[in-house]
Amino acid sequence: MNISYIKQGDYLLPNLILENKEQYNIRKYGLLRLEYIKNNRKSLYIKLLMNDGLNKYLHEIDELVEHKVNGLVKLLAEKENINEEMKYNQQLLWIKSMNNIKNRAEEIILKEYICVI
Repeated sequence: MNISYIKQGDYLLPNLILENKEQYNIRKYGLLRLEYIKNNRKSLYIKLLMNDGLNKYLHEIDELVEHKVNGLVKLLAEKENINEEMKYNQQLLWIKSMNNIKNRAEEIILKEYICVI
């Protein structure tokens, strides 16, 4: 990678030009990962930023974690016998149970994928 520089005043600034790549919307889990690597993995953050791979990396993490959380929520709901019948007959209990399951699933997955990778 060859970087050229532009002189502005007394400073040499890198002449960085980003390629025309697809830009992804980064949602909850991607933003959480971004915050983590900014604060705890600075070298990874800088490397991804300089190689113009940060957006794609965060999108991939976002998609992966979303998929894992949804799968774990479904698995835990089946295991705890929380189903559509309960949703129809006992709505408040179903909402409480599903929120509890979603929170547990997120806690498990976030520890594994957001703060470790």
